[in-house]
Parts: sequence; structure tokens; C-alpha cells
Amino acid sequence: MNKAELIDAIADKANASKAATAVQMNATLEAIAEALAKGENVQLIGFGTFSVNQRAARTGRNPQTGKELKNVARFKAGTALSSAMSTSKPKAKIAAKIAAKTTAKTTAKKK
Repeated sequence: MNKAELIDAIADKANASKAATAVQMNATLEAIAEALAKGENVQLIGFGTFSVNQRAARTGRNPQTGKELKNVARFKAGTALSSAMSTSKPKAKIAAKIAAKTTAKTTAKKK
């Protein structure tokens, strides 16, 4: 799934316009990138954590540009995502399970 397909899927599930969903998606990705640039972690409970790993002894290289990299973005899947992916359930059930857990946690925090 690419970014355009993800925007289409989110817009369909949220009953929102694709244009509004694209704006929200871009804002979300920009906010994650800005937090990582500051050295902060971005934790999405039930989904995963984005973090920056610093490489000390070895310098990585971007194969497309040849640019040297010392900080590398990392994603670690959360428990709900990992457990959902490790089962043999159809993809729709996996997505529903993750959404249900995330919604339940969000609802519980609001009370």
C-alpha cells in the first residue's frame, strides 16, 4: 500500500474527503518527522514507536544519493500490532482488532 492508497482507505473509513484526509496525513507525517528531528520519540499506543537511533562507530550511506547518515529513524511495532500480525486472521480482522484496542484505550483516558 502506498501513501495515496492509504489516504483513500482512511477517507473511506472516516467518511471524509480525500483532500481533507491528505492534509491530515501530511500534517501527521510532518509532526512525526519534526519530533524525530528534535531527538524525541513518537509513541502511538497499540501501534508502535518511532525513534531515532544514533550510530556511533559506523556511518551509514543512502544508496540513492550517497549521503552519509549518522542518525537513522526506527520503528518498533507495538504489542497490539505485533500480536495482530502474528495470528493467521484475515487482514480486515487484524485492522479491526487494532482499532478496537486503540479506541478502547482512548475512550478510557477521556473518562
